[in-house]
Amino acid sequence: MHILVLASDYTLYTDELLKLNPSLQLIAGDKPSNLIDAGRKCSIWLGDPHLVAELLRFGVKPKWIQSTWAGITPLIADDLSHDYILTRAVGVFGQLMAEYLLTYFLAHERQLIERIDYQKEGKWYDRQPGTLKGRQIMIVGAGEIGCCVAQMLVPFGVNLIGITNTSRSISPFHQCGTLEDLPRFLETVDYVVNLLPNTPQTQNIWNATLFAQMKPTAIFINAGRGSAVVD
Repeated sequence: MHILVLASDYTLYTDELLKLNPSLQLIAGDKPSNLIDAGRKCSIWLGDPHLVAELLRFGVKPKWIQSTWAGITPLIADDLSHDYILTRAVGVFGQLMAEYLLTYFLAHERQLIERIDYQKEGKWYDRQPGTLKGRQIMIVGAGEIGCCVAQMLVPFGVNLIGITNTSRSISPFHQCGTLEDLPRFLETVDYVVNLLPNTPQTQNIWNATLFAQMKPTAIFINAGRGSAVVD
C-alpha cells in the first residue's frame, strides 16, 4: 500500500507509521511541488491541510485524505476538488488544550507573572492570590476539545457554561446555550474561552460590541481560530 505523507513533521509521521506497520510503502516530504507524481501514485494521503490543498491544486487527488489537524479549512476552498473521503484528527488535542488553558487560568489567579517580577527584584509580593473556586467560565465552542477543557476544570469548583451551535445539555456544563445567548452570559462570567472553528458563521464574532458587554475584570482567552476575533 502506497501512502503519501505531506507534512512539515513528515519524518515524525513516517517513523510512527512504520512502527505500526513496517510493510507500508511511504512517500514523504513537505514540498507539494516535488510530490506531484507521488500524489498520483498514492491513493491515501496523510498531511497538513495547507500543504495538501497546494498539492490538490496541481490537479491530483487521492481516494482518502487524513488531515493532521483538527481543522480542515484550507481543504474546503471553493477552487478545490472535494470528491474524496476526508477525515480529520480528533481525540488527540483535548488534553493538550486543556492543560494549556489551565496553565493560564492558574497563572492569572495566582498572579504568577507579577510574583516572578517581584522575585527578580528581590521584593516581597504581599497581594492575596485568587482562586478558581466559584469562578464562572464560559467555553465558546463546547465540542470535543471544549468538553475536555471543561472536564479538567470540574475539580476546581468552577461554574461552567458551554456554547454550541444548537442548544442542548452537555456534561459537565452547568448551563448551555448558543451564540445568540452570548450577551446574556457575558455580563456575569469571569473567563471567556474561545474555541470556535473558522467558518463563515464564526468569523469576526468577537467584536467591540461583545467585549463591551463583559465585566471589566473578565478575562478573554482565544484558543480557537484568530478569524473569530476582530483585530
